[in-house]
Amino acid sequence: MTVTGPVTAAQATRGRFDPYADRVEASPLRFLYGINPLASLLAPAPAMIGLVFVRDAATPAAFLALAYAVLLVGVRFTPRLVGFLVAIPAFAAVLALSFALWTDPERVDQSVAVWRIGDWTLYGGALEVGAATGMRIAAIVSLALIAGLSVTGPDLVRAMVQQLRVPYRIGYTALAAFRFVPRFGYELEVIRQAHRVRGAHGGRGPFAAARRWIGYVVPLLAGAIRHAERVALAMDSRAFGAYPDRTERHLVPWRARDTVFTLAFWVASAALFTLLPR
Repeated sequence: MTVTGPVTAAQATRGRFDPYADRVEASPLRFLYGINPLASLLAPAPAMIGLVFVRDAATPAAFLALAYAVLLVGVRFTPRLVGFLVAIPAFAAVLALSFALWTDPERVDQSVAVWRIGDWTLYGGALEVGAATGMRIAAIVSLALIAGLSVTGPDLVRAMVQQLRVPYRIGYTALAAFRFVPRFGYELEVIRQAHRVRGAHGGRGPFAAARRWIGYVVPLLAGAIRHAERVALAMDSRAFGAYPDRTERHLVPWRARDTVFTLAFWVASAALFTLLPR
C-alpha cells in the first residue's frame, strides 16, 4: 500500500514503485537490473526465433557477440557470469564437431578433406555445417541469458500480472511455487546434517549413496506437505482468490527505458539479419 491508498494490478502500469517495497538498486551501468522483466524477454525473442532459420555461421556469431556485449555491460561481473561466458564457446565447439561427424558426407562440399581414417573422411563442408549449427545454438542460449541472469522469478510473475493481465490467482500461485524451491533446499540440508549427527547411512559407494537418498525422501516429503499446508492456510487467511483484483505491494512498471531497450534491440537484430549474408 502506498501513501495514496492501495494500488491494484490494473493500475500498476500507471503507478510508481512502492517506497516501502524491497528492491535491488541497479547502478546506471548495470542497466539490465532496472529493466522490466518482460522487456528482457521480449527484446531478444525475435532474434532467437530468427536464428532458428539461418544456416550460416556469421549471423549467429554476430548475435553471440551482441549478447556478450549486453551481458558484460548490463549484469554484474560474477563467477557465475564468467562460467557461462567460458562454457558457451566450449559448448559450441563440442556441438560443431559432433554435428560435423553426424552430417551425411554425400550432402556437403567434398572439395576439402580435413581428416581421413581408413575409408572415412571428414570434409570441410561437414565442418561448416557443424560450425553453423553449433554457433546457432550457442547464440540462442546466450540471448536467453540476457533475461536468465537479470530477471528473478517473482519479478517476472509480478510483471505478467501487472502488464499482461495474467489472473493473479495463477500468477501468485506460481510465485508461491517459486518460494518452495529454496525452502526445500534448506530442509534437505537440515535432514542431511541430522543424518550425519546420528551416523545414519554411513559408508561410501553407490549403494550407500542410494540408501542415503532414500532416507531423505520421507522426511523431505513430510516437510513439503507441512509447508504446503502452512502456505495454503496463509493464502486463505488473506482471502486469496475472493476478489477479482488485489492490492500490490511490489510494483514492476513498464517505463520509457524498457521501450527504448526493446526497440533498440529489435533494430540491432534487424540490422544484423539484413546486413549479414545468409
